[in-house]
Amino acid sequence: MPLSNYRDVSTPLGDVGAGFQFEFFCESCGDTWKTPFKPYRAGQASGLFRRFGYLFNEFAKISVISEYVYRLGRAGGTTIEVTGSKAKTAALEEAQTMAAQRYEKCTNCRTMVCANCYDEATQRCLKCDRAEGVGSQSGTSASASSTVCPNCQTPSQGGRFCHECGFDMASTHKSCPSCSATMPRQARFCTDCGHGF
Repeated sequence: MPLSNYRDVSTPLGDVGAGFQFEFFCESCGDTWKTPFKPYRAGQASGLFRRFGYLFNEFAKISVISEYVYRLGRAGGTTIEVTGSKAKTAALEEAQTMAAQRYEKCTNCRTMVCANCYDEATQRCLKCDRAEGVGSQSGTSASASSTVCPNCQTPSQGGRFCHECGFDMASTHKSCPSCSATMPRQARFCTDCGHGF
């Protein structure tokens, strides 16, 4: 099924830098991902003819040659714009195949979301899970039960501070009670005074 969560950011088909590129986005958090730029050589050639025809016509004033090159560029441009739709459709299909690996459809609200906003277990987006209270509570209790206070080794009941000793579970560093030096959370001894934790 084709994805609809994209914007066409391709360069115009009759331009010197003609090519196809699409920007996909998460319909929940808005994060974007662009496909690699795919040059459209026929459109680039048409753009070059058009540009050289204009230059010849304006500066060289060689009537027969400049008029021929200018008309060839203009005709090539309109032809490219008409026939380029097949190439653009093929590029979009290829982009959709690449993007399908990055986005999932929520089974509840039908939005296309990135991996950060999708819960594999429920096959729904996190917004739908939060709205119904699914996933977030079970995830919190699972992480809380597996977390142990690094200060007193008591299993955590959730929250920021340990319920047994009051240690700040969110901190990455700790202060030495003897000399007040800041140490990494997992340090067993103070590097300044040798105090044991």
